[in-house]
Amino acid sequence: MRGRHPVAGLTRREFMRAGSAAGAALVVGFHLGEWPAWAQPQPARPAPNPFDAWIRISADGKVTLIFAKSEMGQGVMTALPMILAEELDVDWGQVHVEQAPTNPSIYNHGTGGSTSVRTSFTPLRQAGATARHMLIQAAAAQWQVDHAACRTAGGAVIHDASNRRAAYGSLVGAASKLPLPDRATVTLKDPARFVIVGKSLPRADIPSKVDGTAKFGLDTRVPGMLYAVVARCPTIGGKVARVDAAKAKAVPGVRDVFEIPAVEEAHSPGGVAVVATGTWAAISGRNALTVEWDHGPNAGEGSEELHRQFTTLADQPGAVVRNDGDAVGAIQKAAKKVAATYEVPFQAHATMEPMNCTVDIRADAAEAWVPSQSPQGAQATIAKIAQLPVERVTVHTTLLGGGFGRRALADFAAEAAQVSMRVKAPVKLVWTREDDIQHDFYRQAAYHRFEAGLDANSRPVAWFDRMASTSIAAMYFNARSPEGTEIAGAQDVAYAIPNVRMEYHAAKNFVPVWFWRSVQHSINGFAVEGFIDELAAAAGVDPLGFRLRLLEEPRRVPPDSPTALDTERFKGVLQLAASKAGWGQPLPAGHGRGIAAIYGFQTYVAQVAEVSVAQDGKIRVNRVVTAVDCGRVINPGIVVAQMESGTIYGLSAALKGQITVKNGRVEQGNFDTFEVIRIDEAPAMETHIVPSTAPPTGTGEPATAPIAGAVANAIFAATRKRVRRLPISPADLT
Repeated sequence: MRGRHPVAGLTRREFMRAGSAAGAALVVGFHLGEWPAWAQPQPARPAPNPFDAWIRISADGKVTLIFAKSEMGQGVMTALPMILAEELDVDWGQVHVEQAPTNPSIYNHGTGGSTSVRTSFTPLRQAGATARHMLIQAAAAQWQVDHAACRTAGGAVIHDASNRRAAYGSLVGAASKLPLPDRATVTLKDPARFVIVGKSLPRADIPSKVDGTAKFGLDTRVPGMLYAVVARCPTIGGKVARVDAAKAKAVPGVRDVFEIPAVEEAHSPGGVAVVATGTWAAISGRNALTVEWDHGPNAGEGSEELHRQFTTLADQPGAVVRNDGDAVGAIQKAAKKVAATYEVPFQAHATMEPMNCTVDIRADAAEAWVPSQSPQGAQATIAKIAQLPVERVTVHTTLLGGGFGRRALADFAAEAAQVSMRVKAPVKLVWTREDDIQHDFYRQAAYHRFEAGLDANSRPVAWFDRMASTSIAAMYFNARSPEGTEIAGAQDVAYAIPNVRMEYHAAKNFVPVWFWRSVQHSINGFAVEGFIDELAAAAGVDPLGFRLRLLEEPRRVPPDSPTALDTERFKGVLQLAASKAGWGQPLPAGHGRGIAAIYGFQTYVAQVAEVSVAQDGKIRVNRVVTAVDCGRVINPGIVVAQMESGTIYGLSAALKGQITVKNGRVEQGNFDTFEVIRIDEAPAMETHIVPSTAPPTGTGEPATAPIAGAVANAIFAATRKRVRRLPISPADLT
């Protein structure tokens, strides 16, 4: 019999329950939803079972959530079980998380885009409610009482009238034999009764990370394992011309030295692999190599050439991506005209755990341990190199020491597979920090040329933005729409301006770019919020008041989008951040406050930065106040942690690090030349969460985007000097 599932909106065969071979268990399979845009490859055919997550309740009362998300510090192994525990009415300690095996024909692998909680909240509740309903049914049948007379609490079904109580574990055998409930009989828990969701419960992954038992990719140990590093051409797009391995092979512990070819589909450039009995021996062997490189077609290109290209493109009409009214005409007629250019450089991901992968390829199968945001991509890559069916490649997803988008690629898995194939042994491939920074897939570089007009009442009448960037879409996806990965946060300007026009150019580029924490919101938030501040200054109006005046009328931008920016919520975070930061209160000389806000990943974030600037131009960010509206909050402590970590990540890009290219080579190599915020430079931070009953949205990325604009605007308030290029240098302020 077929029909729609009462809660999940799935057909009846799309849910499953069964008794396990080892003993009675209630197993519910369900579907969590969408693939992140970059999660390649997607299944080529419909999955035989449309499940990508499972709940298993065993006879001992243990509840296991099996799902295919990667834990990379964002707290997904805590937040998702909290949702399930809430809907199931079980104690938090009863829920355990199990990483799903890598099987893209069943599981929705891929973690990124701040989607894990957003796309899992409702399906997890629906599945939990279904399991809870079936357990009540089983108890009611045993007690011969009305189902409606029973309730659940603490992992048990309770019948108050007879004072009877049955633990879930005692009911799973009977529950697993029941038919699926009808649509009208399953209801979700009233959020007013939530006792777990909304609480700052301790992170489930913290104890193992503190005591050292947590297993990251670098912790993998396999019997008979060898270690490998790869020498890659320092020029992007270059390759090996000739190699003399004699000195490298003479290094104690080195077992083999050989070339590995490029793997185009994995974006792996190839190079010279050095295999040894230990990491240090492999690195020492690589240091002893004599390699002559063919530097390829990009040896004369770099950041200076890209900047010149940006300025040239900014003088030419681009593809029109928004055109409301007549911005060009309105600017020509405006009482006051304002113009400025903003530019941001390439940025490295710089994850704390550098790239690594352990692969063991045998004649008939392969096994890999990969710290990956896209384990199915690593699996497909290894299968192709090993010439094995995908189902013969077992991929274990380890904990990730940071991802930020970088670990969605499979270049490091390709290298490990190539080496294991050659030496016929398990191999751990390790990147050094220099490898990681010089052979990354970087955040886009971008350039904005703005023009705007103010009327006689100092209200903006027109906004024109001509943008150029090194497009991710142009490099990897559909070049006919290169703006698809570039313009969010700039195209959908929140402020009410009657005439808005945006044009876009994809710059020619050889530097590999990829999704970086907050993606286009990082390259656009700084520019848009900086230029709106310039308009406020030109109008002689307080920057906060100027913004709020342009948000007076509730609107949706764009009005026909299901994920449109809601200006009331946007205004709400601006007002909350400003209020908590003491906006308008006097500051000492040399100090200033700046404000900025973004809408990204369906979340609203506003930040007020308080900075001080010394006589020599040295900048100190003393305080950052963040307001976030991310819908219903699962775990406030995790939201705060994500806001703070995103702030520090974005602050590093605003004040410290940048990737520059000269003669086709990345000039930075480690944290001495690619600097990040140190602990003694970190500001005091506070986060204020807007209470909400709206569906949860993303928190992993949004706070990275507004901090650069808030700091730059604060510097202007302190010094009257406008910053339009990142990273901000003391030399710009003297």
